[in-house]
Amino acid sequence: MQFLRRLGLILLWLAAPVVAFAALNKNDPYLLVLRGAGNIALVAASLMIVAVLLRWGRWRTIAGKLLVMLWCLPPVLMSAAHLKFELRKHDVLSASAAEARQLGAHFMVGYSSFPEVARLARQGLIRGVYVTRHNIRGGTVEALRSEIAKLQDIRRAAGLPPLVVAADQEGGIVGHLAPPLTKVPALATLAELAPGDQQAKAEGFGRIHGRELAGVGVNLNLAPVLDLKPPARRNRLDFHTLIGQRAIATDPAVVSTIASAYVRGLEESGVGATLKHFPGIGRVRTDTHHFSAKLDTPVEELEASDWLPFRDVLSHSRSALMVGHVTLTAVDPDRAASHSKSVVQGIIRDKWNYQGVVMTDDLVMGAIYQNDVCKAVVEAINAGVDLLLVAYDGAQFYRVFACALDGARRGKLDAAMLHASETRLARGFPIAQARAAGGVRVVEKNQPFANWR
Repeated sequence: MQFLRRLGLILLWLAAPVVAFAALNKNDPYLLVLRGAGNIALVAASLMIVAVLLRWGRWRTIAGKLLVMLWCLPPVLMSAAHLKFELRKHDVLSASAAEARQLGAHFMVGYSSFPEVARLARQGLIRGVYVTRHNIRGGTVEALRSEIAKLQDIRRAAGLPPLVVAADQEGGIVGHLAPPLTKVPALATLAELAPGDQQAKAEGFGRIHGRELAGVGVNLNLAPVLDLKPPARRNRLDFHTLIGQRAIATDPAVVSTIASAYVRGLEESGVGATLKHFPGIGRVRTDTHHFSAKLDTPVEELEASDWLPFRDVLSHSRSALMVGHVTLTAVDPDRAASHSKSVVQGIIRDKWNYQGVVMTDDLVMGAIYQNDVCKAVVEAINAGVDLLLVAYDGAQFYRVFACALDGARRGKLDAAMLHASETRLARGFPIAQARAAGGVRVVEKNQPFANWR
């Protein structure tokens, strides 16, 4: 019994700093699983341990006093972290109407609480929402459709443009609304077919996704993936990118053929496409969900291979372009492409003359969030990025928006870039032409970025 008690004390000494660290960082994306009930359980466990230590009489010794005090820290640190979060949230929600509408036009957010996201939509603090599996868990497609419709009604009543409603339906291993929506095979399964069959099948996949997403109220699909399939296996720590399973093919021509047809099917159904993840992550072995990553390939080589599908599909579609968090070292070795003016303005806008919508990959990913996220937010806006995505952990929106708000108040944001971005967002995706060509009737409010009439 004495041995077990000593072992218990050793474990308590080891666990105390870990629990205190978790309490202090309760709002970190990596600790998302501890939110809500997990936080309550952590505080309750800490207080229970304090009570047990006092009952054991540990308060009588100096070491015992220190151990008790260590276990009193988690509730205190968690309260401090929560207060900091609430103060930042209050600052964001208290932004003036002018600040909210100017900056909010550039944010797309994932959410768990409908009342919370409804408030953001009403105040103009966001331009779009991202819906995924947890938005439909325990509910139905009809409930999600009703929820999205209510958000659009809120926008209309507030005199604001419709929300961009995005989902991640690539097919294969990435289909965050499937089930209950149809689970479509990965586009990579079409790579070995004859070109004519590739196009027919891919366009059919696009129509399935487009028809079902439009039926729910989603107007932007974060697909297709245009990264070239890596020839070699990525590192063992790649738990989330898994580009080898998501990329279509190693041949740029095959990627262009299949992706173009898929986009055509989406657009004919009234849903916009998003080409990702420029400048390409097929050559990168690091998982940007967790770590910074560098793409060291010369620009000339990328132009002749990896970038061909991006340029080809952009040239004859109305797709948005998602920029990833890899650092294109030949162009800008100091920052990720997602917030590099040399990449976004220098290559995408000036060299390619693409004037459509550019968005970031999720800013909650470790490559950005675990570094200077405020710097990245300001630089992304000044680089000409139109939409900043906060998807995985919607609560981080308050931190990310606070970065933009602080940048605006300090005069760090480029007014000309903001104005140009607002123009692009107002123009949006002219899918009416595709709708007419395809003979598909699309409800007006399901059109991406369409203005209410």
